[in-house]
Formats: sequence, C-alpha cells, structure tokens
Amino acid sequence: MLHLGLGSFHRAHQAVYLQRLIDAGDTRWSLSGANIRPDMADVVAALQAQGGRYTLETVSPAGEYRYEQIEAIREVLPYERSLAAVVARGAAPSTRIVSFTVTEAGYYLDTKGKLDLSFADLAADIERARRGEAGETIYGAVCAILRARKAVGAGAITLLNCDNLRHNGDRFRAGLLEFIERAGDADLLAWVNANTRCPNAMVDRITPRPPPELRARVKAATGRDDAAPVTGESFIQWVIEDNFAAGRPDWGRVGVELVESVQPYEEAKIRILNATHSCVAWAGTLIGLGFIHEGTHNAAIRKMAYDYVTDDVIPCLSPSPIDLAAYRDVVLDRFGNPAIRDTNQRVAADGFSKIPGFIAPTVRERLAAGQGIDSVAMLPALFLAFLQRWHKGTLPYAYQDQGMDEAVAHAICDAADPVAALCAGAALWGSIAGDARLVDAVRRAGERVARFVAAESKP
Repeated sequence: MLHLGLGSFHRAHQAVYLQRLIDAGDTRWSLSGANIRPDMADVVAALQAQGGRYTLETVSPAGEYRYEQIEAIREVLPYERSLAAVVARGAAPSTRIVSFTVTEAGYYLDTKGKLDLSFADLAADIERARRGEAGETIYGAVCAILRARKAVGAGAITLLNCDNLRHNGDRFRAGLLEFIERAGDADLLAWVNANTRCPNAMVDRITPRPPPELRARVKAATGRDDAAPVTGESFIQWVIEDNFAAGRPDWGRVGVELVESVQPYEEAKIRILNATHSCVAWAGTLIGLGFIHEGTHNAAIRKMAYDYVTDDVIPCLSPSPIDLAAYRDVVLDRFGNPAIRDTNQRVAADGFSKIPGFIAPTVRERLAAGQGIDSVAMLPALFLAFLQRWHKGTLPYAYQDQGMDEAVAHAICDAADPVAALCAGAALWGSIAGDARLVDAVRRAGERVARFVAAESKP
C-alpha cells in the first residue's frame, strides 16, 4: 500500500490496523508513505531516520496510557517536486492500493460535486497533467501515478479514501475522472474506468496534533527517544465498502468493518461526531477555553451538543443499524477525555467546509419534513459569532480554513444583517440558502449564543 499524507491521523489509524495484522502473523502487506506537498519536512526526515518506525501513545477516557511501536510503514519516500519516487512506487505491480487522507477542502468540489477551477493550484495541476507532469493536489498526484501504471502494464489498483468526506470514494472518483478528462487524456480515462475501484470508507480516531511534551513522555515511558511520535484516543474505528480491484489486507481479522454500504456509519459519524466536535470547539473558543475536553465538561456546551444530536440528528438518521443515542453518549465521553488535550484551534478549523458537509444536510432534511431546527441552528450561530471574532482580529489563535474566501467571509461579517448574509450563501447551504425558516432559526439561536457567552465567559 502506498499512502499519501504522512500526518498524525494516518500514523494513528491505518498504519495501526496494518501493524495489528502483522502482529497476528500476516506479513504479506506493508506501507510506503509519502507527502505530495513540501510540508511536515521535519516529521518526514525523522521517520526516514527511524526507518519508518515511531511510537503511538493512546489514552482511554479513564486515563489509561499505552505505548506501542508501529513498524508497518516500511518505506518513507522523500518529498521532491516531480514526485518521481512516489509515482514509481504507485506504478509498481506490487502496489495494490493507493490510499490517502484529504481534508474536505482538498477535494476542490463545488456544491454540484464538480471540480471548482477557481482554485489556482487545481487549475495549475490540470495544466501540469496536460504536459505529463505530476501535481500537488490529490488529483494531480494520483493522475500521474495512474498514467505511469498504465504505461508499464502494472494492472488494476484500488484508490482508498481515509478521511471524513461523505461518499468520499464516489466523490473522489468523480473528481478524478473530470480531472483526467480536462487534462485531455482519453486513453487514460478509459483505463482508469476499467482498472480502478474507489470504495467509500469511514474513519474515526481523535488524533490531536502531537504536543511538544510528547517526545519526553514517550522517552520516560519507553526509553525510546522518538522524534516522530503520535498520540490519540484509545477508541478506533474503520468501516470500508468491500470493493477492491487487486486484493486487500485481511483487515476483518483486526476489527475493520467490511460492509456492503458505508452510508449509515458515515452519516452517524459526520453528523454526530464531526459536527458536534465543531460545536464544542466554536463554543469553547467563544468563552475563552483552549481545549475540547474543557468545553465538553461545561454544562451549557454539553447541553447544546446533546440537544443538537437528540432533537435534530437522531430523527433524521432513524432507523439505523447503529444505536444512535448510545453513539452520541460515547462521542461525548470521548470528547471529555482530558488526557487527549485536543485543541479548539485544530477542531474549529475549516468551518466553510464543515457547514455544508456536516451541518446543512440535517437542516435541509428537518425543514423538508416540516420540523423545527432550533437545536441544529445553534451550530451556524456559534460559527457566525466565532467568525465575527476572526473578522475583528480577536480570536486567541490563527484560524485556518481552506474553504474560506476571506473577502466573502469579511463581507458576511460587515453586512447590515450578518445572519441573513451567512444564511444566503449557496456554497454553504445549497437549496435552502436564504430560506426564511433558516434565517429566523439562526437569528434566534444567535441571541441564545450571545446570552451563553455573556454568562459563561472566563474573566
């Protein structure tokens, strides 16, 4: 397997499942890892120096720490602009799966699921693909790998998403096919249609950015001076549609759920875990908290999160093969784990992708059923209050949002009616943009947010 994106999540999730399989005696598969952009250079260099080995720290909600050495990544490919080594590894007949972790914004899709060519790096990658070069978007990199694979007759391959986008395999495949079509390579397009599979998948493990003190903690616990450790919660889940082109590891032996359809699991994860995570991060930031667990233990924030799921999400997702109320409670317990020390800054990021992906579907479905949206309306109201802080330069940290057009965001905040301006955004809300019921609910929720902030803010 070649994995693109050597960040903390991959190393605390997919690599761990493969390590479990190796530990169980199945050594047929290994991972090669690479980044397709020149980021995380220190981590990549540390992993290379350590032969791909690193330490995973996990901690349970009860405060139990475990340390294990992960050795499933057998090859760490250095970054260089042409991605020659990455393309060569992806084109090798022995490579059967190319997996990748992409943020929501990294798909460059508009509200209709088409490529959004207003992104300069995506447009530049299409030009590179026309010249036969690799690119730095996921499409530009994968297109180059598949072109090389076709050229050497290396055979079919699975392209496996490992991220939070709903219907991620289907949406990535549509974006990839459009990318190849725009690059003008009809032969490659036909080959990809015939020789690739893109299963949908759902992943879950809270994995904060490694804190500065993690290295010392790992050394004290294990004796190893590890320059690239990762930390995460003890909970882990991976659900994949069993649709592979050229074989796969025997993941079912180590707890991966291989299913016919990932949709019910995906919807529960995105709406209950991901959206609630954002709710806690935005609300916590507004009252001066720095960490997710602090917000989860605040009674007012916990009630917002609980009511959002109970009142609006569970009715939308029922009936379900999952016990949604139990899942809600497990999620809140996980968020309350003080040892994870997950920051509001990390979780609050990318609101302009999270509203359409995580929150708007529940609003649309509730309105379509003629139901109220008071509880879910708290989330966009929290985000607007958060965005106003960003607009005024009073957030306690830098806000990162790959899906945000800063001019548009400032215009929302400067509008005579910021609530109406936020609710009018078609990119955020799709078919319900400007709906009077949405505007009214968010306006009333905004008043509740203002009272919450006044009552709960830290001096």
